Amino acid sequence: MEINIFDTYEDLSRRAAAIILRQLEEKKDMLLCAATGNTPDRTYALLGEEYGRRPGIFGDMSVLKLDEWGGLPMTDPATCEQYLQTRLIAPLGIDDRRYISFRSQPSDPGEECRRIQGRLSEAGPIDCCVLGLGVNGHIGFNEPAAFLQPGCHIAQLSPTSLQHTMVANVNSRPSYGLTLGVADILQARMVLLLVSGPTKKEITRDLLLQRVTPGLPASFLWLHPNAVCLLDKQAAPDQAGNQ
Repeated sequence: MEINIFDTYEDLSRRAAAIILRQLEEKKDMLLCAATGNTPDRTYALLGEEYGRRPGIFGDMSVLKLDEWGGLPMTDPATCEQYLQTRLIAPLGIDDRRYISFRSQPSDPGEECRRIQGRLSEAGPIDCCVLGLGVNGHIGFNEPAAFLQPGCHIAQLSPTSLQHTMVANVNSRPSYGLTLGVADILQARMVLLLVSGPTKKEITRDLLLQRVTPGLPASFLWLHPNAVCLLDKQAAPDQAGNQ
């Protein structure tokens, strides 16, 4: 995994957006797997600004939602669905046929995972997978565990994940997660891990030890041949440098 450290969150976001746009210029019909949360906010905003200048560049791009809070209505502002609709799908003019999305309140969560796995099999592999890093080391809802799931699955949410700012103050708490698996992520042609803020410093230090363990799911990205990690200085351990 390539590690790049930036002075500011803005610098990190601009590099991330530039990487995604470069990938898109090389493959107009790219499949972008999109994480949610605070860290990719500015990256997605910059893509929206690019749409204002060159709307046609996104005309063939498809988007796959990385994960979803299970049990919440799709219209709940806390869902990953509403996050992506407002920050990526609508701003880039992505229509329904180019958007693959977990339903947040499916009647059969297992069948929903099978549906998304089938859609990914048809449309994939992922060309660029944008990830954030959980404070417990998760990627998507692949939580620290004795073993990790390869494909789409129902995830038991950790107490740490349930404290995420997206859902910490909602009235109706999510009861499970729906997520792509680690193999789905590792089969992506490129992985872009974005890490920002002082709350990520401790887990980033552990990640940079390069010890691959299911106790730190993001560590499996060290096995990927084209993974890039962008850190801002607030998230970087004090002794870290570009690698």
